[in-house]
Amino acid sequence: MMEIKIASRTCPDELGRSRTFHYSLTVDTVESGAFSCENYGVKISEDDGDTAAVPGITTSALRIDELMTLLVEHGVGSASLRDVVDDWL
Repeated sequence: MMEIKIASRTCPDELGRSRTFHYSLTVDTVESGAFSCENYGVKISEDDGDTAAVPGITTSALRIDELMTLLVEHGVGSASLRDVVDDWL
């Protein structure tokens, strides 16, 4: 699996504390007979060590870009990543 850092964002939490999230794209290669394709996922890590990843979300570069933009723009943290991805799908 390859991991590509896309962005970092610092946001206040509900208690006003500053939290920094690091957003990464994960890329797996899926082989099927005579061809292979890339399967994209996302990972969010925080400075305090919390990390969450959802691999294998889509093979569409356009769709994963839409999801990554949503995550970064809304400051989604690692604790809520799975719920946001499930709702997005």
